Amino acid sequence: MLYYALKIIISAIVIVAIAEIAKRNTGLAALVASLPLTSLLAFIWLHIEGAAVSQIADLSKQIFWFVLPSLLFFVLLPIFLKHGLGFWLSLSLSGVATISCYFSFMFFLPRIGVQL
Repeated sequence: MLYYALKIIISAIVIVAIAEIAKRNTGLAALVASLPLTSLLAFIWLHIEGAAVSQIADLSKQIFWFVLPSLLFFVLLPIFLKHGLGFWLSLSLSGVATISCYFSFMFFLPRIGVQL
């Protein structure tokens, strides 16, 4: 139980740190947020828990393919905000578009030989 609490605390610290950095310097916060910290933590947790190297490698490869549709969110959100749609509507529309893109990837990638 202590191990899971440690995992949660370390993961939460990363998220809170990014939010706090953003209050002072959005560029630095963007840099830190763009780092694959959650992926790195997942790889570390899996390794510590004895996962096979092949499982970690598969996860890494699959993360790559899912990063691509997530980029749509970061393109659309500022566009919607600049057009005055408001924060919540912009966030929602960007999220829906991104989720749609994820489902499209999940449908089309196996058809071109990429196993997820």
